[in-house]
Amino acid sequence: MIVPLPGARELFSLDPEIVQLNHGSFGAVPIEVQQAQRRWRDELERAPDRFFVRLPGRLAEARGRIAAFLGTGGGALVANATEGVAVALGSIPVRPGDEIIHTDHGYAAVELALRRHAAETGAVLVRAELGADPVAAITGAVTERTRIAVFDHVSSSAARLLPVARLAKELAAREVVTVVDGAHAPGMLPLDLDALGADFWVGNLHKWAFAPRPAAMLAVAPHWRERVRPLVVSYGEGYPASVEWRGTGDYSSWLAAPEGLAVLERLGIERVRAHNEALAAYGQRVLAEALAGEAVPGWPGVPMRVVRLGPGLGTTRAEADALGELVLDRLGYQIKIEPGGLLRLSAQIYNTTADYDRLAERLPALLTGRR
Repeated sequence: MIVPLPGARELFSLDPEIVQLNHGSFGAVPIEVQQAQRRWRDELERAPDRFFVRLPGRLAEARGRIAAFLGTGGGALVANATEGVAVALGSIPVRPGDEIIHTDHGYAAVELALRRHAAETGAVLVRAELGADPVAAITGAVTERTRIAVFDHVSSSAARLLPVARLAKELAAREVVTVVDGAHAPGMLPLDLDALGADFWVGNLHKWAFAPRPAAMLAVAPHWRERVRPLVVSYGEGYPASVEWRGTGDYSSWLAAPEGLAVLERLGIERVRAHNEALAAYGQRVLAEALAGEAVPGWPGVPMRVVRLGPGLGTTRAEADALGELVLDRLGYQIKIEPGGLLRLSAQIYNTTADYDRLAERLPALLTGRR
């Protein structure tokens, strides 16, 4: 039996007319964290000059709190995982003909960034099909020309957990620089980033760590920190200040991010993780049974599960998005459908088994005749 966390739903300002089953895309910010962000913005507007004078020290304090939670001594605050990957790619020298390994599970925005980077530098993209053994697939794609490997910690479309520490070790032995898209990992998984051994790792705080949007941390291995190139040159000198400082930007999401960690810790991190993982598995089971779909095997600690809908449903990106909008409009459920007909279900503390039961009752009739 999955016991709901008392009062969890009331922590959020989610629309009661919409059942949110897609926490993995944009997260949901607890009300008290929203209020903390609002206080930072209010302080800025009361005394802008004083706010920006004090800002570097306050950023350092927030960064230190977040870095300690993630287990790194080399973190920099960035907007999101996509930005962090861009910083990493811009910091690693490549020459025409150098190879960059990516995978068939890569996030679409990162894939676009890789294509542009390859076009501008003359690097060659090598796509690894992960299959049953991602370590063999990625290391097997390495040649004497391989310079970088980019892969997920938890993939977006299939919610697949990759063995990051093992991959980082194997690739380091082959002198390949590792860039890890850890968008979903903060808050979801226990992390000791420095022990993972990746050269560059970036994860969003606004998904599973209850931070305001946008907020993420880029962790960089010591031997790379002096070579990090910020996307925009401003007054910040040296890593991490050079990456973080963006003049008169809105820093409130970063400053309020530790409040999200405080909420998570007050609720009990292990309690939250166990609840969410069990609930995602439950949701997958009842939806797969109701839809006669394939339940894609889940991964330990990952509170996202996938049901394959079958032929003719959500085949392309446009069709998948349109189907998701139809479910929202007709049934009032916010879900995520990935191309290829993958229904990705997320579970968060504001969800209950009844949310999935009702969707399982209503969704089959809506999908009938749309194949």
